[in-house]
Amino acid sequence: MVTPKFKKFKIEAYKPGKSKVRKLKKVIKLSANESALGISPKAKKLILNKKMILDKYPDGKSQDLRIAISKKYKCDFNKIICGAGSDEVIQMLCQLYLNPKDEVVVSEYSFLMYRIYAKIVGAKVLLAKEINFKVSIKEILKNITRKTKIVFIANPNNPTATYLTKKEILELRNKLNKKILLVVDDAYSEYMKNNDYTSGLELFRNRDNVFVLRTFSKIFGLASLRVGWGYGSRKIIDALNVIKPPFNVNGVAQLAAVESLKDSQFISKSIKHNLFYAKKLKKFLENYNIFSNKISANFLFLNFDKSKISAKYLYKKLKQEGVILRSTEDGYGIKNKLRLTIGSKKENLKFINTVKGILN
Repeated sequence: MVTPKFKKFKIEAYKPGKSKVRKLKKVIKLSANESALGISPKAKKLILNKKMILDKYPDGKSQDLRIAISKKYKCDFNKIICGAGSDEVIQMLCQLYLNPKDEVVVSEYSFLMYRIYAKIVGAKVLLAKEINFKVSIKEILKNITRKTKIVFIANPNNPTATYLTKKEILELRNKLNKKILLVVDDAYSEYMKNNDYTSGLELFRNRDNVFVLRTFSKIFGLASLRVGWGYGSRKIIDALNVIKPPFNVNGVAQLAAVESLKDSQFISKSIKHNLFYAKKLKKFLENYNIFSNKISANFLFLNFDKSKISAKYLYKKLKQEGVILRSTEDGYGIKNKLRLTIGSKKENLKFINTVKGILN
């Protein structure tokens, strides 16, 4: 038997946060930045509807969802594209813009899918150094050349949970060549209540050389349904629609996303929960000299450099007890750090009590 030859990629595959522990049936997963409160009751009610039509193709243009998004965020319906998660929109942007030998600039500890999709289409990825695990405008600009086509920024950044202020991100756009597309990933923007922060959508909704990414996987809790969206100039959206798969967002995902947007009460509750437990967990861990970022998204970036214990030790011990955090060595190469998702009340208290049991 002969296998026909295929392309070989020098790419390290994306490793998601672990969700299982061998021999343990019950685990607490605090490794993937998922919604602490699950999904909106409105969306849950819809999903449990037994009369849902599943034998027909979904709306390939996600019309109702795009209408709901445009109303919720006061933006142009014609400048929205939906995808099977924001990952798919990232993939389409790379297919649209990048040729072999073109260059993409990302910060060194940015979301891994930016570099993976760029490399798949043959582009060269340049990593801009971060300062204290924060995106550096100066370092990004250092890496810009005539070959640069896209700069990807997640704000706040995953996995470091740091962010660029409104002033900083405007400075970056103003100093970049106008022909370079700045992609701002707003995945965690709903959680952000910091006075010096403004989302990419609010800042750049009328800029043709900025593309904004959003997702329903985080605060809306629809991670398993895979639905996200992008917002950019009409020209970019029209071009993306040419290469977009015909029925890329499934029908259940579209309906659930529309219902989620209606549930302002659930979103408000999720934000309050996140702020309360982020502060509680941050303060608790400082007792063991485990420090973290200024509270921003729905996760903490834990630094063990001043602690008596190592990140590896706590990660291993927690895992044995059925509590899973995200190791930042996998994929990111960040040593002696962990990423902790803010979980439900029950999960957070279990985490606290388990840490006490291990370290006291």
